[in-house]
Amino acid sequence: MTTGATVWLTGLPSAGKTTIAHELAGRLREEGGRVELLDGDEIREFLSAGLGFDRADRHTNVQRIGFVAELLARNGVTALVPVIAPYADSRDAVRARHEANGTPYVEVHVATPVEVCSVRDVKGLYAKQAAGELTGLTGVDDPYEEPAQPDLRIESQHQTVQESAAAVHALLTERGLA
Repeated sequence: MTTGATVWLTGLPSAGKTTIAHELAGRLREEGGRVELLDGDEIREFLSAGLGFDRADRHTNVQRIGFVAELLARNGVTALVPVIAPYADSRDAVRARHEANGTPYVEVHVATPVEVCSVRDVKGLYAKQAAGELTGLTGVDDPYEEPAQPDLRIESQHQTVQESAAAVHALLTERGLA
């Protein structure tokens, strides 16, 4: 059985988390790895339907995702989790769950500045917020607590998606997880 791990990519909306995760997933699968990508939008639709975006609901959402990721990882799957997870205590609780079960956990901060994210605006969230149609946008009018000591920090505005995914892959390889 291969070693599983959770790779949590945290960062602002439109930072590049999901794009990097898809690139990394392809590379790991080409190498024969068992990989699942836990997309935040899909989780919201199927696992966390009904939750809002206040602090308590965001924490619950992150804990649910963390539970599923840890379950997959301890069963030999690399779980890629490109989810904002804006609060440090929520991310810390997920890391603690992994540590308690002896499951490898890697936190990647996709540290793209809000100015770059708002230009990318993949889902149109920044435009809606600017037009007054949306409130509670992480990093704009809702907090985002940057990881104090992520396992890896990626500044996606300075490298290609392939280079970003390669950096994560290199860290996984270094730790015997890829």
